[in-house]
Amino acid sequence: MTDYHLPPSLETLEASITQWLAGFAAENPAFDAIDRGEAGEPEPRWYVRLRGEEKEHITIWITLGQRTLRYEAYVLPAPQENAAAVYEMALRRNGKLVGAHFAIGVEDALFLRGEIPLAWLTEPELDRIIGSLYSYTEQAFPGLIRLAFASKFA
Repeated sequence: MTDYHLPPSLETLEASITQWLAGFAAENPAFDAIDRGEAGEPEPRWYVRLRGEEKEHITIWITLGQRTLRYEAYVLPAPQENAAAVYEMALRRNGKLVGAHFAIGVEDALFLRGEIPLAWLTEPELDRIIGSLYSYTEQAFPGLIRLAFASKFA
């Protein structure tokens, strides 16, 4: 494998993503914050925080790799109750999702994840990714949280 990527260069894509995210934030009041990852990380990374309606905040991480753009949204902490049913509900939703899927992550938390080849990366595609993760999280969160923490809602 080479570190060579043509065209556009990774540096060009990195600048474009930064510009596109700034434009989205300027036009959409749901954007709460956009930040960059830690200095020295091997891959450029952005943190996008959106204000939700069902879920107070939706956090999305976007990572620019050598050949793909990876993205993930934090949906729910590890279920305290009904874990098997929560994971089953999420897995059943996967069949209706485009460009993302539910996955179990760190400390058994539930995430939405996906990736696309860099050749597909455009401003409208990045907008679709962010909008889809927002929508999928907002749709799934109420049912998942009530099941995962049922005694708190009794």
